[in-house]
Amino acid sequence: MPAARAWLSIKPVVSSDSHLNLPFITDWHFYAIAIPAVLLLGLSKSGFGAGFGSLAVPMMALVITVPQAAAILMPVLLVMDLLGITAYRKDFDRQLLKFLLPCGLVGIVVGAVLFKLLQPKVVAGIVGVFTLLFLSQRLLFPPKADAAPPPRWLGALLTATSGFTSFIAHAGGPPINAYAIPLKLKPVVYTATMAYFFFTINMAKWIPYAWLGLLDVRNFATSLLLLPFAPIGVWAGVKIARYIQPTLFYRIVYTGMFLTGLKLVWDAFT
Repeated sequence: MPAARAWLSIKPVVSSDSHLNLPFITDWHFYAIAIPAVLLLGLSKSGFGAGFGSLAVPMMALVITVPQAAAILMPVLLVMDLLGITAYRKDFDRQLLKFLLPCGLVGIVVGAVLFKLLQPKVVAGIVGVFTLLFLSQRLLFPPKADAAPPPRWLGALLTATSGFTSFIAHAGGPPINAYAIPLKLKPVVYTATMAYFFFTINMAKWIPYAWLGLLDVRNFATSLLLLPFAPIGVWAGVKIARYIQPTLFYRIVYTGMFLTGLKLVWDAFT
C-alpha cells in the first residue's frame, strides 16, 4: 500500500507555481489527474456512464481544493453542455423537463446560500451514502416490470438535492438518477433529458460562483488548457449511447454510480 499512500498524500498544487506569474496551473500532477477527470465528465455529459461525472471534482480534489476544482470545470462544463444539447436536440422529454427544472433551480439557490457553511467533505459523504443506498435498494429489491414510477414528491426532493450537490461539487448525477432511472426511459431519451437538465443547472451556477469569488483568471486560463479534451469525451459517449442495448446501458450507469458512491464516502472519512 505504500504507493497508494503516496498517491493520496499529494498536496494541493495551486501555490506551487504562483511565483512564476503564469496565468494557469503548471504542475504536471494536476494535469495527470485533471485530463482523465475531464474525459470522464465528457462521458457523463453525453449521458453515457452518468455516474462517472460525479468523480471529476473528487479526482481533482487530490491535487487542488474542491472549490477551485469546481470553478475550473465551469467553462469545461459549458462546452460539454452545448455539445450535448446539440446532439440530442430532438430526443429530450419536454414534460419531464418542465417538472425537473424548477426543483433543480431551488437546489441551486440552497447551495449558493449554504456554500460557505458546509464543508465539501460533508456534502461528499451525503451524496456517496445516498448513492450506495439507492443501488442497494435496486439490487436487493429490483422493481417489477409493471411497477409504478416513483411519486412526484420524491422526484421533486431528489431533483432539488441534485441541484444542491451539483452546485457544491458538480455531483448532481446520483440524486436525479435515483428518480430518473426507475422511469425506464429509452437510453437516448434519458440521455437527452439529462443533458438539457444539467445545461440549465450549470448555466444557473455562473452568477452565484462569481458572487462567491470562485471565478478568477488563473482558474479560467487552466480551464482553457483542458477544453480540447471536453469534446472527445462527449463524442465517445454520444456514439455509445445511441447504439448500446438498454440493459447494458443501465448496468454501466449503475457501475459508475457505485464507484462514485465509494469515492465520495472515502473522501468524507479521510
